[in-house]
Formats: sequence, structure tokens, C-alpha cells
Amino acid sequence: MTAVAPKYEHSVPWFWPMAAAMEMEEAEFRAVEDGLHFVQAAAEISSPPEPRWATKNRVLIDLDTMRVRDFGGSGGGVPVVVDAPYAGHSSTIADYAKGQSLVETLLGAGLGRVLVTDWKAATVEMRDFNIDKYLAEINVVVDDLGGTAILVGLCQGGWMAAMYAARYPEKVRALVLAGSPIDTDAGNGPIKRLAHRTPLKLYEEMVASGEGRMPGSLMLSGWKNMHPGEQYVGKFVDLYAHIEERNYVERTEAFERWYENPIDLPGRYYLQAIDLLFKRNLFAKGRFTGLGRRLSLGDITCPLYLLAGASDDITTKEQVFAAADLVGTEKNRIERRLVDGGHIGLFMGKKTLTEAWPGIGSWIGVQGGSAGSR
Repeated sequence: MTAVAPKYEHSVPWFWPMAAAMEMEEAEFRAVEDGLHFVQAAAEISSPPEPRWATKNRVLIDLDTMRVRDFGGSGGGVPVVVDAPYAGHSSTIADYAKGQSLVETLLGAGLGRVLVTDWKAATVEMRDFNIDKYLAEINVVVDDLGGTAILVGLCQGGWMAAMYAARYPEKVRALVLAGSPIDTDAGNGPIKRLAHRTPLKLYEEMVASGEGRMPGSLMLSGWKNMHPGEQYVGKFVDLYAHIEERNYVERTEAFERWYENPIDLPGRYYLQAIDLLFKRNLFAKGRFTGLGRRLSLGDITCPLYLLAGASDDITTKEQVFAAADLVGTEKNRIERRLVDGGHIGLFMGKKTLTEAWPGIGSWIGVQGGSAGSR
């Protein structure tokens, strides 16, 4: 969709959806009363309340970096830990909504115990937390769960899970990587180009502006600017067109709870990820040091499942599937699946949750995630 310059002058950025509504009224899309309803709904998706967990859970462990949420399960088997993305948004993406929840899908597959890393937004006191800090606390979680776990890494949580598996291969029974950038030089996606073309100094300046943290608001602006027509105009046009459809509005508001509530990241962690992983690709090259040891993907020998989106422009399929040639796992113990759709849909899209994740859940069960499995 091509954005059209509005006729109405408005200096407050949030005000523009109302101006858009007025322009659409002139085009006779809806009556005036629907326009007022639109303004109210637009406010809900522009400044929504914080996201919520869809499935009942309890906080098992409260650490500096995260709260570990325990969603239960059928009992028995190796605990399954979903390593949620830590990239500027809430971990609730793993349990987005009833009928649209990865947690719910995994529980439905009969897994014995499912947990999620609920990453904390960085405070000023957390600004010097580095990647080692996060790996160390994942290790605390695994040890508290008995010393062995199956890890399901989503997006940025995937390279973190893979690092942990490389550092402690004996503690990881199986590994799932979904939309996870393992070889960041693979493919030719926009994130790769952005990482290489943008000077590190600019990222450092953004961190400095956040008092040593990477502000979530800046990252959100970056994601939106990848698709400006859709993010700044299109979603409001769609909302207006469906304003009488209660389910559509509720779904939109639920998504915006997650999307429009970004979280800050520790500056040191963020700059390490940008420089060492996305610019220099040290993990894939076997030159990244984690918790005092050089990490090699070749040390990962557990069963591996790789999931990628065909039109994912955040983590291209090449960056995910490259892991198959870098790990030490035997080829006949590696599963790959390419699904339709983009990045976020890998974790909360109804089609992927219905068609792909039940099978992944069954695969996890066979690897030890269900009672009675070996």
C-alpha cells in the first residue's frame, strides 16, 4: 500500500489516526458513528495495556534476568524449556492467546512439563549484563530442573539456546531452533544488510541515549520502518474497514498489546549481539567465547529440529538451516521444516501452530519430553 499525504495538519504523532479516519469518512468508507468507534479502537492499539499470559502458570524461579514460568504438563519426561526471544518484546509471544499459543500447542502434544523464560526488561542496574550472564542463568534453570532439559529456542532465544547447548552439550537432550539466526552471514535478508552497513558507533550512541540500555522504543521504530506503509497506515486502514467485526478488533488489540509494548535491553548484551554475532558472526565461525570456553556448534550432538519461514525477512531460512552443516549432530537426527509465512507467524500464527508445531511437539516427546519416553 502506498501512503498518501494527509490533508489535515497535525503536529502530535499519535493524533494522525484520527486525521486518517476523517479522510476515510470523506471517501465514504463508514458513517460518522463508526469513525468515532475507530478513534477509540485506534487509541487502544496505539497505546495498549501490557500483554498478558494466555495460559495459567506459576513463577518457578525469579532470577536477575528472567522469571521462569511453569505451565505444567502431563507429568514425567525431560522438562521442555521454551527460550523466548529477547529482542525487544515480551516473552508472551510464546503464549499469545487462547487458540493461538505455542505453550498451549506443546501441552496439547502431551509433553510432561513446559516452561518459558520470561525475560525482564532491562533497568539501569542491568545495563552491564552480558551474554554470559544470560547463559549462566539458563544454566541455573536447567540445574534446578534436574540437570537436563529440552530447549526450544525462538528467534534470538535460539542462538542463546544453541550457545548453551554448545557450552553444556551433556545437559541438552534435544534442541529446537525456530526462526533462529545461527549463521548470520547466510542469505541476504534486510537484517543482515542493516547489521553490516550500520556503523557500530550508531548502535553505541543509541545505547548511550538509553543510559546504557538499548531502548525498546528505538528497536520498535526500526521494525516498523521496514514496512512503513503497513505499520503507520495500513493497520489503521484495516482496523477501520473491520470496525464492526468484534473478533477482528479484539485480535488487533491483543496483538498490539504485545507489539506496542517494547522492552529495553541491557546495552552490553545488545552491543555484543550486534558486534560479535551479527557483524562478525563469531558463533557460527567457532570463535565466540561463552562462560570461559570457546563455543563450537560442532559440540552439539543432540537431536535437532530446524523451523524456518519461507517469507521471513527477520531471520532468513538460510540463517536457520545453516545450523545443520555446523552442528555435530548426525544428519539422520536433524529435522528441517519450511513453512509459509513470515517471522512472528512461526511462533503465534494459527496455521503454523496447527500444521507444524503439533508434529514438533510429538518429536520433542519422542526425544524424552513425554512420560515414558527414553
